Amino acid sequence: MFAPLKIGVIGLGRMGQLYAHTLMTQVAGVQLYAVAETAEQLRTSTAREFNVPHATASAHELLSLPELQAVVIATPTQTHAELVVAAARAGKAIFCEKPLALTLDATHRVLDVVAETQIPLQVGFMRRFDGAYKKAKALIDAGNIGRPVTFKSVGRDPFCPRPDYADPSQSGGLILDMAIHDFDLARWLMGSEVERVSAEGTLLVCEQLKPLGDIDNAVVNLRFASGALGNVEVSRNAFYGYDIRTEVLGSEGAVTIGTHQYTPVVLLTRNGAQHDTVPYLLERFGDAYRAQIQHFADCLRTGKPPSVGGTDALAALKIGIAATRAYQMSRIVTLDELHP
Repeated sequence: MFAPLKIGVIGLGRMGQLYAHTLMTQVAGVQLYAVAETAEQLRTSTAREFNVPHATASAHELLSLPELQAVVIATPTQTHAELVVAAARAGKAIFCEKPLALTLDATHRVLDVVAETQIPLQVGFMRRFDGAYKKAKALIDAGNIGRPVTFKSVGRDPFCPRPDYADPSQSGGLILDMAIHDFDLARWLMGSEVERVSAEGTLLVCEQLKPLGDIDNAVVNLRFASGALGNVEVSRNAFYGYDIRTEVLGSEGAVTIGTHQYTPVVLLTRNGAQHDTVPYLLERFGDAYRAQIQHFADCLRTGKPPSVGGTDALAALKIGIAATRAYQMSRIVTLDELHP
């Protein structure tokens, strides 16, 4: 019988709280051994709730714990690169929320350290672990729709974000912040890399974003190395509910993923049909968040590399940066233009 893997969580915001709860209640073979959070009340309440042996305000103090084996990094995006490097140098296996960094230079530096230290790294592209997306991937790989021809996805958040969250200097801007999951899915489902992109964006609803210079709606067109095409739409103002959908058209069929409904209940009256909508991402992808952390733990147990790692993070980031540049410059951008 194996001893539980001792895992720490750095950052106890919305995602960190989710991961702490998931590690304690839904992932087999692990112990939530330590948490790091600068907000004292949040840190102490989490440690008390989950009986965490070590709680500290310092991520570096957490990383110095000799018995700690792995960390989950769920801090703001702009801190990811520094923490991944520190964790790798400390010899801790790493699960990090996407993206690893907001620039290609920083991402390459992170991946160089990970390669040098040979530390396992998994990046949080949780949609790959969603049951519906896994099924779609299996159907595509089995040839059920023939050769993939077009990729289409919709990603719409149900409310305008706080300006401090959406600030492009912190988030990378709408396209990078929201569409990076879609860019990862596009590569994964289509089985081909993106070669060039074009994009349009606008600010129409979330006026609080105007001082930041960001947008609330965008459409990105993709051209794959295989010759296939793609289209990604993202929006911050789907006030009817969280709306995530994907379609892959093939030469012999198509597969679609996603629905507007949270429950399979439809009310039919003389006024028409009514159904509910998915409130937000945790309700839609709760099982996927659990599955990706279980996968991380299983990989550490078996010594297998995580199925989604640094090269995937780099590839999705490149598409996001190219798409943002295409919108800003009003022209097609090839990924080969991006350096390094």
